[in-house]
Amino acid sequence: MRPFAYERAAELAAALATGTVSPAALQQLRPDAQYLAGGTTLLDLMKIDVMRPDRVLDIRPGPAAQPVIRAEGGLWLSAVASMAQAAEHPALRRDYPVVAESLQQAASAQLRNMATLGGNVLQRTRCPYFRDTAFPCNKREPGSGCAAIGGVTRLLAVLGVSEHCIASYPGDFAQALIALDAEVETLAPDGSRRFPFADLHRPPGGTPHVETTLQPGELITGFRLPSLPWARRSLYLKVRDRESYAFALASAAVALDLRDGVVHAARIGLGGVAAVPWRAHEAESVLQGQKLTETRAVQAAEAAFAGAVTQEDNAFKPELGRRTLVRALLQAAAMEI
Repeated sequence: MRPFAYERAAELAAALATGTVSPAALQQLRPDAQYLAGGTTLLDLMKIDVMRPDRVLDIRPGPAAQPVIRAEGGLWLSAVASMAQAAEHPALRRDYPVVAESLQQAASAQLRNMATLGGNVLQRTRCPYFRDTAFPCNKREPGSGCAAIGGVTRLLAVLGVSEHCIASYPGDFAQALIALDAEVETLAPDGSRRFPFADLHRPPGGTPHVETTLQPGELITGFRLPSLPWARRSLYLKVRDRESYAFALASAAVALDLRDGVVHAARIGLGGVAAVPWRAHEAESVLQGQKLTETRAVQAAEAAFAGAVTQEDNAFKPELGRRTLVRALLQAAAMEI
């Protein structure tokens, strides 16, 4: 690990925990720093020399702080709440089970106790070529090339890829957020803003190194889940190599407004298969206004993966993704709420 300057931002940490930002907290924002909360991604990447910040700003809440999760026309989640705190929150488990399940199925219990919601959605790819500095990687070093294309690609993306990058987005929580039309709130030296979570991540295109729409120094402060009474009929289905502490080969976050067997609204997020958190709008359109049968679920899954671009090692992913989505839709339809 390379040398870096460390600074503790106590006022900013307290403001993030409570959701109330003071002028003193604003003064602690640092456009030249990497923010440290749980540290489960940042420190890992610093140790393997992939990230090399000169300054690290610690925004972790103090031991006595309890990051806020509150009802506000839906649910507001503090970005510095841990994954474990959110996953066990009664309102989240009752009203948005897809979100709670996406958190419960991520990482290990130890990491869920440390990792924060804000840091989780910003975690970087697990592409082995990104994480090994011996290989060229456009995401790590712009213009150097993509060693993954034509290489070992079993865990990499088939949706949203480009000729410059086929890395997959590794998280679970983000799939639930994008499926439910969540919003993200941020704070920057020039003010605060709120925007759709779907606008946070950028597909690789020709600039894979630009992963989000956040500006230098801009910090995620919280997430807003809209009031969707029918979101109680929701679930997160994750298919992986082993049951614990493994990233998704394919996953589906599904929420259904189902009345007398007819789909009045469907929300679908896909994980493990895409370059960014992926909303399957085409699949939702296939289901809209239709009886949810297995045949209709298969048609929706086909639509979701119509644009898949595969490599030799990950050619199995579209079929696995389709089957995962069909299972998730049928299981959600069978839920008793």
